[in-house]
Amino acid sequence: MSKIKPILCVVTSNSVKGSTGLPTGYWLSELIHPLNEFEKASLDYEVVSINGGEPPIDPASMDLKDEVNARFWNNEKFRDQLRKTRKINEVKSEDYSAIFFAGGHGPLWDFPNNQSIHRLVKELYEKGCIVAAVCHGPCALINVQLSNLDYLVKGKKVVSFTNNEEIEVQSTEIVPFALETSLTNHHALFETTSNWADKVVVDGLLITGQNPYSAASLGKAVVEAILEKNK
Repeated sequence: MSKIKPILCVVTSNSVKGSTGLPTGYWLSELIHPLNEFEKASLDYEVVSINGGEPPIDPASMDLKDEVNARFWNNEKFRDQLRKTRKINEVKSEDYSAIFFAGGHGPLWDFPNNQSIHRLVKELYEKGCIVAAVCHGPCALINVQLSNLDYLVKGKKVVSFTNNEEIEVQSTEIVPFALETSLTNHHALFETTSNWADKVVVDGLLITGQNPYSAASLGKAVVEAILEKNK
């Protein structure tokens, strides 16, 4: 057991892309690959969801040819923990060293306006804890306001799933908003790069990753930041 407080890992409870009826959820590797990095560093974590219980996985992300995905998914203890996630409104910021938001399209519908997310991110960030998100996960951050009423992302270097990536996966008419645009509208300093690049941006306590291929790198960056803070 690590003496460092656990990392709070948040996933969506939304299983449908708006009115389309198309299935969605969290993207498997965007949860599993960071968790793998946390485990390698002997850092504890807890996975919670918006509504509690077993969170939905985007069926398109069920890649069990990926060795890391398969190892976690075939671990019955891990699967049992996933089936019993706590609701995000049941957790307290003082119990955690960091907060991490996994992506997938699902979060676009239940992360941005969730008051428990706003509370936890504000409290953890203002206590000097790491706030991290990958792919569509940064949608959790766009409406978070700090005690001075500034948006958390204002003036911060960030990355997320890009508008061009959304075009490539033919989702621009499906998603409720363009994440890159929303971050920019709240005065984030969005760092663009090529589609599907493994890109992670660290700006102080804020760590963001661009897409599924950035998930492991984001996990490593979170581990490095936590260990550095707890030397």
